[in-house]
Amino acid sequence: MLAVTILGNNSALPAYDRHPTSQLVTLDDHLFLVDCGEGTQVQLSKYRIRWGRINHIFISHLHGDHYFGLPGFINSMGLLHRENDLHLFAPAPLQEILNLQLKAAATVLPYALHFHPLEGEGVLVKTDRFKVTSFATKHRIPCWGFRFDQVKAPRRVNPEKAIQHGVPSSFYDRLKQGEDYETKTGELIKNELVTDAAPKPQSYAYSADTLYDEELIEKVQGVDMLYHETTYLKDLNDRAASRFHSTTTQAACIAKKANVGRLLIGHFSSKYDKLDVFRDEACEVFPNTDLALEGVTYKV
Repeated sequence: MLAVTILGNNSALPAYDRHPTSQLVTLDDHLFLVDCGEGTQVQLSKYRIRWGRINHIFISHLHGDHYFGLPGFINSMGLLHRENDLHLFAPAPLQEILNLQLKAAATVLPYALHFHPLEGEGVLVKTDRFKVTSFATKHRIPCWGFRFDQVKAPRRVNPEKAIQHGVPSSFYDRLKQGEDYETKTGELIKNELVTDAAPKPQSYAYSADTLYDEELIEKVQGVDMLYHETTYLKDLNDRAASRFHSTTTQAACIAKKANVGRLLIGHFSSKYDKLDVFRDEACEVFPNTDLALEGVTYKV
C-alpha cells in the first residue's frame, strides 16, 4: 500500500486551524515523514500515528515552515526512550543547526541520529521493495522534492492451485520469484499455473516549494499521485513568480503535462480562509485534483 497523510497544509503562517507543511507517507509497513513544520508532533499525536515506526525523515529546504518542528520532534522521541536509528535527509546546514540546539540544551539522544546531507539528485533509500529519490525544485534557496516508488512486487502464490499441482509450501518463496516447479516424476509445473501477477507498482512524488517549472515534468512523469504546491490562486501569477511559488492552474498544468494519475494541492497562503476555489481552479485544467486536507489519508 502507498498512501499520504496530511499533517500540515499551510504555507509560512499557521492560520484558520491550518498548520505549516508536513506529510506522512506510508509505503507497505514503512512510515516516512516529509517535512516537519511547526506543530508536526502535535498533529502526529492528534491523528494517533505511532512515532516509533518513523525511521526516515526528509526535509525539503530550510525555510522555517518546513523544518521548525523538527528539533522538538527529535527531542520528544528521545524523551519517549526511542532506541531505533533515525535517518534524516536534509540540506547540509541543518546538521549544524541541530547540533547547536542539542549542545545548548546538553541533550544526549538515546538513539542514533544519522544525518544524510542532500547534495544532488539521485537515490536516497533503496530496498528490494521500494526506493526513494530526490530531485531539485526551483525555489529561493536550495530545495528538494522526493519521489517514492514501489519496486515490482513478487508474484502471489495461489495456495489452492499450488496444492492441486503438488507444489510443496517449502517452494513458495521460489514461486514468488517466478521459478517453475519440477515434480519428482519430472513434470514441469509452470509458474503462471500456480501464481497470480503482482499488482502494478505505485508511485508518489512530493514536489516541495517551487515556481512554475516544466523541468519538473520529467522528474514526476507518470506518477500515480503528485503533490504540488499552490500557494496562490491564478490571479496572482506575478506574486507567485516573485516569491518562487506556484498557482492553482500552474500546478494543474504540470500534472497534466506529466500525465500523472492524481494531483494533490497544498501549501496555501494564509491570506485565504476558504480553500474550495483552489480545487475549482485546478480542476479546470486537471479534473482529478484534490485539496490536501489535514488529517486525511489519500491512498494511491
